[in-house]
Amino acid sequence: MKNIDWKSLGFDYVPTDINARAYYKDGAWSELEFTSDEYIKMHMSTTCLHYGLECFEGLKAFRGVDGKVRLFRADANGERMASSARKLCLPVPPVELFVKACYEVVKRNIDYVPPYESGASLYLRPVLIGTKVGLGVKASHEAMLIVFCSPVGPYFKGGMKPIKVIIDRVQDRAAPRGTGDIKAGGNYASSIFSGEKAHQMGYSNVMYLDATEHKYIEECGAANFFGIKDGKYITPKSPSILPSITNKSLRTLAEDIGLVVEERPVPVEELASFEEAGACGTAAVISPIGYVFDIDTEEKITYGDGEQVGPVCQALYNRLQDIQYGRAEDKFNWTVVVE
Repeated sequence: MKNIDWKSLGFDYVPTDINARAYYKDGAWSELEFTSDEYIKMHMSTTCLHYGLECFEGLKAFRGVDGKVRLFRADANGERMASSARKLCLPVPPVELFVKACYEVVKRNIDYVPPYESGASLYLRPVLIGTKVGLGVKASHEAMLIVFCSPVGPYFKGGMKPIKVIIDRVQDRAAPRGTGDIKAGGNYASSIFSGEKAHQMGYSNVMYLDATEHKYIEECGAANFFGIKDGKYITPKSPSILPSITNKSLRTLAEDIGLVVEERPVPVEELASFEEAGACGTAAVISPIGYVFDIDTEEKITYGDGEQVGPVCQALYNRLQDIQYGRAEDKFNWTVVVE
């Protein structure tokens, strides 16, 4: 294991030894290549630089309580990247190639997987970029798949804490029938302006509403939203929401503990009726929401006392982390042990 101050890790890039690459050209994917080179050489007119023809994923590997390293749901991330590639008219990486690349990157950087006691993990960033050289706005029939990794610290140092969220209609995250349902970089670029404004006002995330009527909840920052009430796990349904692997996992766990799962349009007025609420994604697993402030109506909705994590959020977080760190049986077959 590398000599790293594991407990001081944040969510930022730390160099590791090896990344994986595969190339699509002349109608076929190459075999995986492995390199220590952290840089990409490309032509200045490469299509990804000008027209946003790229997509990416984020997933983690964990060193468990038993010392084994587990890769979490790489197949689901591979399927989502395939969906993103199809919508962007990029060559589609086979899920088997994607999973193999992730597995091999973890295996070849196994000494960078943080120790169990640190609460940290190894973050993987697969990225698919269109590499066709040209000036016209058209599909790229050439592409590069890269998978690299970096050890990252726990999102909440010192324990999970509720976040403050603002509803600000100054900017929409994604248009109806646009690219909001895929993991394209442009979706994140369009959230920076409102996100920076929120941070300057002291809020962690922006809660985005639908771009058509601004009546329904879509995403919370770069994460899916969910609310808990009346024995139900409720999460928004919309064609412009990214299908979160974490949310998908939490829905399964919610049913497993007896909650009814509802995926449906969630009007913003319903926020006040939830007993608990949270944002969910790979980085934090769950970010419980302490309160939501609507900048237009000046309404503030607080969950519990705004300072404590609700019991359902805590239970779901614990159950998912127990599987990821090998503290509980993985009866859903979500993890693969890297050997």
